[in-house]
Amino acid sequence: MVELSPPTHLRIDLWLDVSCVCKTRSEAKRACKGGKVSVNGNRAKPHQNIQPGDRITLTTPGGRKRQLVVKELSEQHVPKPVAKNLYQDVTPLPTPEELNRQEFLRMTGPVAGSRQGAPPRSERRLRRRLKSR
Repeated sequence: MVELSPPTHLRIDLWLDVSCVCKTRSEAKRACKGGKVSVNGNRAKPHQNIQPGDRITLTTPGGRKRQLVVKELSEQHVPKPVAKNLYQDVTPLPTPEELNRQEFLRMTGPVAGSRQGAPPRSERRLRRRLKSR
């Protein structure tokens, strides 16, 4: 049986997927292309290679910056508890202002009437009748 040695460098989009930081590789690729990911202070492209010791900064949807230090590389998907050993999370704790902002956003919730998607059938029929008059 041939034993494979761990890779010395790996594409960042693949590593973000394998380490369970992003749900899918395409999501990781979109984050890189959208400028949400940087490696050692430089904006990352999906094909950029990383190696152990690199510092990755991700901007989350809430605007918070998550900071990770690469500990190990893996090309194969592993269980989530094992995947968390691939990096060290060095994100500073949120400030009181950030906590207040998060709580405010959580309490306000979505805006009323901001439903997305097609209207229900009854509403579509009503609109059609009103339009034909």
